[in-house]
Amino acid sequence: MILKDLIFTIKPLSFKEALEYLVKNALKKGKKTFVVTINPEILMIALEDKDYENVLKSADLALADGIGVVWAAKIFGKSFKGRVHGSDLIDEVSKVISKHPITVGFLGGRGNVAERTAERLAKKYPGLKVAFAIEEWPENKSKIKNQKSKISDGERDKSPSDTPRCDILFVAFGPPKQEKWIYENLPKIDVKVATGVGGAFDFVSGRVPRAPRFVRSLGLEWLFRLIIQPWRWRRQLALPKFVILVLKERFL
Repeated sequence: MILKDLIFTIKPLSFKEALEYLVKNALKKGKKTFVVTINPEILMIALEDKDYENVLKSADLALADGIGVVWAAKIFGKSFKGRVHGSDLIDEVSKVISKHPITVGFLGGRGNVAERTAERLAKKYPGLKVAFAIEEWPENKSKIKNQKSKISDGERDKSPSDTPRCDILFVAFGPPKQEKWIYENLPKIDVKVATGVGGAFDFVSGRVPRAPRFVRSLGLEWLFRLIIQPWRWRRQLALPKFVILVLKERFL
């Protein structure tokens, strides 16, 4: 019953409720919040990695990211109000916090995709306070200072540039690395809310085109990604395995 147990840790929040939760906790003092967004790929990894399973269960909030998780929940008798996709979450959080004294950091991705994500969002939401946008968490704090200088003063946090801190941190290392990293490091870093977002930076930055809205509404974004990124086919093999395991666990 591992799949069912993991799926039942997911809170049936609407997108709006999830957004409000993140913003509310980013404004709190002295509290750290670990958020995970769960899709079938993550669940399949957790089945083979007990440590990762425990990391997911330790999160303060688990959200459904992926139509497969919403479908599986219905099979097990639990209904969700929808799903919370990482790309949508990053965009909407940025929109809301641009009007509040909340800073945001972008960590991960390949090349300069984190920086491109930050620049695109800062341009879209002028009040957004970007603390940093980096590929790896630096051991040398001066690396953040050098990187932050590339973002215009109007788009970045005005706090001391050699201090690696932010209120909300989006981590795009991909699963399971991103969740394990947050679990191990959140208690030690100056961040209030942290969540893994997988490949969302690629979409938000414009590096990879996102599926049209009607394709997303049909729950077929995974197919669109497979078409434009055929090298992902091995990862997509997790989907049929996930369906089989859900049905087996529910009916056998």
